[in-house]
Amino acid sequence: MSAVKHDVFQAIADPTRREVLRLLSEKEMPISALTSHFPMSRTAIAKHLTILSEAELVYGKKVGREKIYRLQPEPLAELKDWLAYYEQFWTNKLSKLKNIVEDSEDNSPLKLVGVEKD
Repeated sequence: MSAVKHDVFQAIADPTRREVLRLLSEKEMPISALTSHFPMSRTAIAKHLTILSEAELVYGKKVGREKIYRLQPEPLAELKDWLAYYEQFWTNKLSKLKNIVEDSEDNSPLKLVGVEKD
């Protein structure tokens, strides 16, 4: 195990690791099955799995000669909680955009001259 322990934010920063999480959300898989989904070596996938394991997002269990990986979604709650705070900003902006669009439809040149759109 490396000296640096990765957190959830570091672990999901990479698109390959996010795809690994998505695949494992569907079913448990050995590294050989995971590797078949990516244009990279087994060693590269093993490094990604190490980072995900350090963040406690995946767990590998030895079954015979293989290690079967499964998703552990609980640490994602930290990410969800962090994002929840910022959701207020984009929700507010989307509401404002909706109002602007609705106002512009009410004041469209066609409406002002009495022509209805289909």
